[in-house]
Amino acid sequence: MGEQNKDDLWQMQVVYRILDANLDRAREGLRIIEEWCRFGLSDRQLTRECKEMRQEIATWHTTDIRLARDTLGDPGTDLSHPQEEARSNIKQVLQANLCRVQEALRVLEEYAKLERPEMAAAAKQVRYRTYVLESQLFGASRYQLLEESLLYLVTSPSQELFAVVEAALQGGLTLVQYRDKSADDTVRLAQAQKLCDLCHRYRALFIVNDRVDIALAVEADGVHLGQQDVPIELARQLLGSHRLIGRSTTNRGEMDKAIAEGADYIGAGPVYETPTKPGKAAAGFEYLRYVAANCPIPWFAIGGINEQNISEVIEGGVKRVAIVRAIMQAEQPTLTTQYFLTQLKTMSSYQ
Repeated sequence: MGEQNKDDLWQMQVVYRILDANLDRAREGLRIIEEWCRFGLSDRQLTRECKEMRQEIATWHTTDIRLARDTLGDPGTDLSHPQEEARSNIKQVLQANLCRVQEALRVLEEYAKLERPEMAAAAKQVRYRTYVLESQLFGASRYQLLEESLLYLVTSPSQELFAVVEAALQGGLTLVQYRDKSADDTVRLAQAQKLCDLCHRYRALFIVNDRVDIALAVEADGVHLGQQDVPIELARQLLGSHRLIGRSTTNRGEMDKAIAEGADYIGAGPVYETPTKPGKAAAGFEYLRYVAANCPIPWFAIGGINEQNISEVIEGGVKRVAIVRAIMQAEQPTLTTQYFLTQLKTMSSYQ
């Protein structure tokens, strides 16, 4: 065997040792993060994402790469840094292992270009996915996103349900409630799961109307309760402290009670009479003014709000609105969503 061939073989073995070490490092770091998403956050979506990335990386760890391992001859096995020997909180654990995974993927991306270019391309894509994971873990919490949400879409039964919701999400919507009073439970469960996945893909909150069981089953961000639904206290016991609970209110007493019971937000209305709430008289602007002056939690005006009256609603002291028909029946849901958001952002800035 010529000297050139020996050098090539030696280089290949070194590259395989580097790949082997960093494949292990990436999977180990992801497993640490996955365990917190699973047991600490009880978040199925994030747990699934960690697991999928970890399993994809495992497929790259072929036998020939594993055989290049030389643990006894590795000079780095006994090297450590004082910062690696202690963690003061969970955030440090997660941050350290996210860095570990991202660094390992970057090494894989560069060295795999020499022997496994398909691995290099895949490692690059997984590295980008870890950046999204990092923002999900340390970015805006559910409560922060709720606070920042000015527009709330409440769905109604539609043949174009998923298309309309996605179009609204593309328009900047960050809060969706799934509401269907008539469908069978199997249909509701399937639709809720698909909508939940869709909302989370766009980094939007997903809320289920009435049904705590469905909210739990699909890992929704919370539940919205009417006055005749289960007590907030029971919903909180079932959902835990990390999910949102909203309550519909039509008067001062209902608002005060919802706040005292621990609601995270309320709906106030109906502002105008609406077929969504047949037989229920409009609460009008007097109640909205009271809510604006006295409600310490996020609240959304709801009921008959559309493109023609949104200015009047905002001028009445409203900063957040919930919309049903005006978006669900819109010819262009994306543009309609953008219009409402623009009105809310622009007019609210002058209040």
